[in-house]
Amino acid sequence: MAGSTRVFRGVFLALCFSCVLLVTCIPTIVALAKTVASRSPSFVGPKRYYLALGDSLAYGYQPNLDWSHGYADDFFGDLQSHGTTSVINMACPGETSNTFINGGCPGQVVHKYLYLGAQLAAAVSFLRSHAGMVSPVTLDIGVNDVVQDVHMSTCTVDVRQFDADLKALDANLRSTILPQLRAALMVKGRVSGDLLVMNYYDAFQNVCPNTVSYMEKLNRHLAADVAGFGVVVDVFGAFGGGKVPNKNMCAYTWMCSIFTDVHPMREGYTVIAGAFEKVYGF
Repeated sequence: MAGSTRVFRGVFLALCFSCVLLVTCIPTIVALAKTVASRSPSFVGPKRYYLALGDSLAYGYQPNLDWSHGYADDFFGDLQSHGTTSVINMACPGETSNTFINGGCPGQVVHKYLYLGAQLAAAVSFLRSHAGMVSPVTLDIGVNDVVQDVHMSTCTVDVRQFDADLKALDANLRSTILPQLRAALMVKGRVSGDLLVMNYYDAFQNVCPNTVSYMEKLNRHLAADVAGFGVVVDVFGAFGGGKVPNKNMCAYTWMCSIFTDVHPMREGYTVIAGAFEKVYGF
């Protein structure tokens, strides 16, 4: 019995010590878990090249002709501290998902990175010729597919056409754009780079509040389309969401200026870049 008692005491003391150790370590374990959660293990992380794709927002268009302070420029500035040395900006003002695939973007003459033909083909070619050297890839596409269905003079939306254009956008993204970009990022069976796709703010919401629900619908479709291919960056939320009036539309865009333009000011582009940085964690 004496031997059994000693064994029991030893086991009991060991358990007590383990409990004390666990309690002591809990704060450290929790802190470590939060750190891991803040930077998703699914991300490959920044590499030598950052590839920016999309429409006038990725291009960094402003009506005052300042085209050098877009969100891609700001995001690149942050990525440089993580080893990224070059930003390749293929974005084209006025790009739709159709022109992204087939070419014919109306703003093609002002490319920041020279290429011929469709933006998708140029992007895939660059990714393949620089295999394993590109991350992240950012993309904003879709709003130009449906914007013509919103009539600002009357604050009305051609619902039937909007839904038809949205369906076509879904097909272009799910069947062509996202699969090709994903495939081009594969090296020896592994994904070699990260794909980040932003949703859109509603520049019209203070003028025509009824447009908010349609922008939210577009953003829901974008989120569903991107699932399985990349990560969505919530620019809609970063700009203040759907609340009306939204003072950020005057602070972040040119809507309240003499230009009455939907594009972001420099401050707005900084907010978009911040949304990318928040999601990416680098």
